[in-house]
Amino acid sequence: MRLRKLEEKDAPLMLEWMHDPDVVENLNKNFAAMTMDDCKRFIVGSADTKVNLHLAIVDDNDEYMGTVSLKDIHREAGDAEFGITVRAAAMGRGFSSFAMKEMIRIGLEEEKLQKIYWCVDASNGRALHFYDKNGYKRVRYKELGVQADYTEEQIRDFVWYLVEAELA
Repeated sequence: MRLRKLEEKDAPLMLEWMHDPDVVENLNKNFAAMTMDDCKRFIVGSADTKVNLHLAIVDDNDEYMGTVSLKDIHREAGDAEFGITVRAAAMGRGFSSFAMKEMIRIGLEEEKLQKIYWCVDASNGRALHFYDKNGYKRVRYKELGVQADYTEEQIRDFVWYLVEAELA
């Protein structure tokens, strides 16, 4: 398994997870309304890495398994929001753990970020179990020390995670 740039050939399998109710049930976006054209536009847009870094998670045969992202990268402030989604076919096979560790490494080492954070809907037990099992640190929103556009309701209803660069 590895990470690579998203390619147009990934669009059908990207749309697959978007239309899989078991994958998107606890995500806070209407992925069921997405179309093949939406996927292709997202892939084309992913070439611009100034603000967002979206990479494909692929298996040893280069088959798309999911997308891992650093979003809203604030290089001056040294932070970004993490995101990941994988197809049902990739769940339980190590793709999420691998992609998460690798993207966090890229963010901290290559992008020189100081903080990578993300949030999970409190009702998303599968995701919370995954992050907790992998040892990621839960924090309160105000401990993040980042400027992000979230409503008070989201701040209250989400569980927040933070990874910080090691102090040298």
